[in-house]
Amino acid sequence: MNPIQILIESFRSMAANRLRTALTMLGIVIGIASVVLLLALGDSMQRFIGKQLQMLGTNMVYIMPGGDRTAAQRAREGKVAVLTQGDAEALNALPSLTGAAPALQGSFKVSAGNENLSSTVLGVTPDMFTIRNWRVDQGTLFGEADVRASARLAVIGQKVADQFFYRADPLGRYLRIENVSFQVIGVLAGEGRQPDGTDLAEQIVVPITAASAHLVKSPFPQNVHYINAQGRPDGSMVDAIEDIKEVLRDRHRIRVDDPDDFRVQNLNTIAETANKITTGLALLLGLIGAISLLVGGIGIMNIMLVSVTERTREIGIRMAIGARPNAVLLQFLAEAVVICLAGGLVGIAIAAGGAALITKFGGGDFEVYLTMSGILVACGFSTAVGVFFGFYPARRASRLLPVDCLRYE
Repeated sequence: MNPIQILIESFRSMAANRLRTALTMLGIVIGIASVVLLLALGDSMQRFIGKQLQMLGTNMVYIMPGGDRTAAQRAREGKVAVLTQGDAEALNALPSLTGAAPALQGSFKVSAGNENLSSTVLGVTPDMFTIRNWRVDQGTLFGEADVRASARLAVIGQKVADQFFYRADPLGRYLRIENVSFQVIGVLAGEGRQPDGTDLAEQIVVPITAASAHLVKSPFPQNVHYINAQGRPDGSMVDAIEDIKEVLRDRHRIRVDDPDDFRVQNLNTIAETANKITTGLALLLGLIGAISLLVGGIGIMNIMLVSVTERTREIGIRMAIGARPNAVLLQFLAEAVVICLAGGLVGIAIAAGGAALITKFGGGDFEVYLTMSGILVACGFSTAVGVFFGFYPARRASRLLPVDCLRYE
């Protein structure tokens, strides 16, 4: 028989035993659906992490007050761990950094008209917009002159704009933050969680001097909550962090044997750790999918062996009228491959449905799409399973003697 006839006979054999074929395919369906969906999830996780890092900025480090010593130890020594705007200015001059920006952050009561809510307010310098890769959908950002003048200006997130100025242009309007009026000059583009746990779309950003004078009201107006710094893309982050530590230790007059009174957190390290975790999780779940495929393959082998036994007389008749052993082997091997490919296609369809559900209920932040490489891998894998587990029954069928087959039962 030619290949087309072999395939036609394979489909006829599957149609003759629909229930058995469906049960045989079940393990392959589950395994392929798991493998395809997990490949798509792994790819989506990497895209999601990359998108978040792009929003945060690349080569980013966070510098926060407080080091290895506990607060009680510092109190006994009469020292308080702080960072200042002067520290940020000193770091901004480092050649290994593209910039450094201080920040004051707090949750304050915000109101406009009859609307009230508690929102995160961030006091920053204009360098923060560049470092964190923040852009505006509407309006503009404040500049150095606004910081020097302690201008009461605000750049707000999209959710804040929708909350207070629904279907209205927020530019030029006023927000009251702790009963202090701030004029809205821009609306931030995008949304997403920041390393401090806030959502970009829910933030209100004001000049750091205005935050210090009107909101935080600290007796030490130069103190800041943290500093963001960005390493140069063509430089080493290890060297940049060493430079940061050297400058801050010198400015804080820390002796050689004393520990740092600040912490430097490298976001690239966090991203690498997250990638390792997602890769390990994908491998673990992929192993579960592979076990499902193995179980499905064993089921196919068992059913094919039963099929060889049931069709012994058929094999004998085919051989008696001239079929060669290779033709019989190809016939049974094709049936195993067709069952696996059909199961693979059903599994891909289920995986596509699962990806669509995850995307729909993911809140728009996490989108899962099947990749062509994942589909090709699934098809190739299902074919390999069919060939591997179908070869032994097919080979056994091809070695039967026509006389013995015709005498069977």
